Amino acid sequence: MTSTYWKVIIAYIIMQFSALVGIPLLVELGIGNELDYDARMTLLFSYWTTISFTLGLLIILWLLRKDFQEKDLRGPQSSIFQTIIWSILGFWVALFGQGIAAMVQQQLFGIEPGSENTQQIMEFISSSAAIIFAVAIAGPILEEIIFRKIIFGVLYKKYNFAVGLIVSSLLFAVVHQEFEHLLIYFVMGAIFAFLYVKTNRIIVPIIAHVSMNSFVVLVQQIFREDIERQLEKLEQMQSFIYLFL
Repeated sequence: MTSTYWKVIIAYIIMQFSALVGIPLLVELGIGNELDYDARMTLLFSYWTTISFTLGLLIILWLLRKDFQEKDLRGPQSSIFQTIIWSILGFWVALFGQGIAAMVQQQLFGIEPGSENTQQIMEFISSSAAIIFAVAIAGPILEEIIFRKIIFGVLYKKYNFAVGLIVSSLLFAVVHQEFEHLLIYFVMGAIFAFLYVKTNRIIVPIIAHVSMNSFVVLVQQIFREDIERQLEKLEQMQSFIYLFL
């Protein structure tokens, strides 16, 4: 792994833990003083996530400014037309793969669909819409650079596709810290790795990933009230069944 890649990984790790310094800094600046504790923490976390992801993305893109000019993997790169087609197909393949993984989890392990991360993100968006940029754009770009371009790319070139896919996708899943949904994140990582190898262009999994996150945010925002009502009905039904039994 090159020294540039190590610098990128270190920058990414610092960005992930920067809230330990950033949020106290925002507190000292008096942001959100008029709010209660929970609402203020949500607002501050939304603000700092937006700031840190934006700065992190700019720094990492600057570090990789020369690397992006070189071909990433073995084999020829897809044409512009093929890149566009695979970027569009990638979104639908990722969406379908996520659905299949969720269904397998539910059928085999009894894990209900729905993500705590997604629910938290919706709360952050309600507090500050600026975080949408971090969640839908900056976050996916950073993850594709770290987990596909660097981790998968290095392992793929040194070993083979299977090793690169398994290690990078597993790390991608673990980093999201939703271990009950490990399979979903692993499948997503595997699909993005396939898109990367298929086209030899990191922009393809980036577009597919950005599209996925943007789609989830959009659906959650538009249909949030309907989703909450359905969840409430489901909880009431489960409570009724529990009491009946």
